[in-house]
Amino acid sequence: MAQETFNATGKRKESVARVRIVPGSGKVTINQKPMDVYFGRPVLRMVVNQPFSVTEMENKFDVLVNVHGGGVSGQAGAIKHGISKALVDYDEALRPALKKAGFLTRDARTVERKKYGRHKARKSTQFSKR
Repeated sequence: MAQETFNATGKRKESVARVRIVPGSGKVTINQKPMDVYFGRPVLRMVVNQPFSVTEMENKFDVLVNVHGGGVSGQAGAIKHGISKALVDYDEALRPALKKAGFLTRDARTVERKKYGRHKARKSTQFSKR
């Protein structure tokens, strides 16, 4: 009999993470690499582990992630979102804690589009009075 897996998709900025959690020892694998190798900065590793620390489920699940798009910060946020949704699939009783921490809400902030007649989204040419 195969172990029960819980799947979810997390998104942040341009990043999309497909997350699968399996009961295990707490090993996190991102794109076939250990988390320590994939995310060099400790802050990003902390972001990925936040759902487990909020729900007090550290070292109870192995996490397998496929993530693409965006940068490292967006990818870490997408993984956090996906892990949170997968934990709710595992146990609905964890939902209030994750909801209170704001991990189940998709962060809708994305890059504002560039407008014509401007250098960037909001930066304009220098104003000349005369």
